[in-house]
Amino acid sequence: MKFVDEAEIKVEAGDGGNGIATFRREKYIPMGGPDGGDGGDGGSVYLVAKDNVNTLADFRHHPTHRAERGQNGMGRNCTGKKGSDCYVHVPPGTIVYEAETGEKIGDLTQTDDQLLVAKGGFHGLGNTRFKSSVNRAPQQFSKGSPGEHRSLRLELMVIADVGLLGMPNAGKSSLIRAVSSAKPKVADYPFTTLHPNLGVVRADDLRSFVIADIPGVIEGAAEGAGLGLQFLKHLSRTRLLLHMVDVMPYESQETPVESAQKIIHEVHKWSEDLADKPRWLVLNKTDRLNEQEQQQHCQTIIDELNWDGPVFTISALTKQGLKPLIFAIMEHLERLDQQREQE
Repeated sequence: MKFVDEAEIKVEAGDGGNGIATFRREKYIPMGGPDGGDGGDGGSVYLVAKDNVNTLADFRHHPTHRAERGQNGMGRNCTGKKGSDCYVHVPPGTIVYEAETGEKIGDLTQTDDQLLVAKGGFHGLGNTRFKSSVNRAPQQFSKGSPGEHRSLRLELMVIADVGLLGMPNAGKSSLIRAVSSAKPKVADYPFTTLHPNLGVVRADDLRSFVIADIPGVIEGAAEGAGLGLQFLKHLSRTRLLLHMVDVMPYESQETPVESAQKIIHEVHKWSEDLADKPRWLVLNKTDRLNEQEQQQHCQTIIDELNWDGPVFTISALTKQGLKPLIFAIMEHLERLDQQREQE
């Protein structure tokens, strides 16, 4: 299924049912008085986050969602039935905006989170409600109020603990295939990844984290070049970024250092908040170098970048160096969890 991370929908809550003006007429009770019942409330529209939904693609074909109208009131003081609510399933990580104003309405981050987006109309009143000592045969009744109608813009931001950042063909898809059960496309040409991929990485039987792979970022991504602008936002929810660099780029006129500097520049242009996230340097494809060349070549990259953070050398193809990386990520995330609990 095609990945879609934005969609516009219309939600229409049900109108409230009308009240009714009727009078009790039975044998031997010729003047029984008013007995018009109230209408039922209109149904409301809710958005609900569900794990079995991972894209907004379905909303392209079904953009309108309606709740049921409330039933009208009936005689013998019978109240109309309430309209059924409409529950619209969306992926966890969906942000909801008012389409016309751009106002943020809510954020569904956890499974089963629920958000009211259109409230049903209030029920109308039957003439029984207007009975009094001075008005024993009221003809008044009220109609139900209309339900809310809104146009919404949905934006999906995938939820992952770790995000992969790098140029096309840096080996991000190969890494996520090597450490998880996810199967993103891998090929020997750029832009094989066209949409975000999520994978669950298990450090052991009881500890795991979620990793996200997005399309490669190129120069000018912050201005809309390539797919970077569309998907960089998916890294904003992550707690750690892995900046992957191809140590021996094949048929590239850029050095690994130049490629890495372009990525850092684009991230700063896109969002300073994203740039301030913890970022580790992952030097990939070391299998192309012999043991003597690896250390010297990688150290040259680190020195020219003036990198003072954690550095890992790996080969996603041969799985060399992946275990130390996985356990270091797991320990980092656990420390963040402990700090959050203490706060």
